[in-house]
Amino acid sequence: MEEPLTHEQFVAAFHEGRIKVDVERKGAVRLVSARLLLPFVLLPLFGLAVALAIAGYLVAGIGLFVAVFLLRFFIRASSPGFVISSALRDARFYAQAREAGLLQIRTTDRP
Repeated sequence: MEEPLTHEQFVAAFHEGRIKVDVERKGAVRLVSARLLLPFVLLPLFGLAVALAIAGYLVAGIGLFVAVFLLRFFIRASSPGFVISSALRDARFYAQAREAGLLQIRTTDRP
């Protein structure tokens, strides 16, 4: 089994293009959701959207609902990028992501 890269080696190899990093998407989504406390933010906003619609502000309720839904979609879509950029910036996050199996590192054909 190959010895894991240190954070310094990881950053250098990534910037030099010697490695490719794959992120486990579902795990990244869970991590970002937990860090942003996404359920505690989105659920009240969804509730507010429904309340606006019921109270007679249908267009505002639908608009808020769509906005919250799109926010959720964009956060989920960008979570792998967040994991990679955070791992490049923070050695402790890199170690946690490796330990959690979020990062799969493979070498490229470049010397």
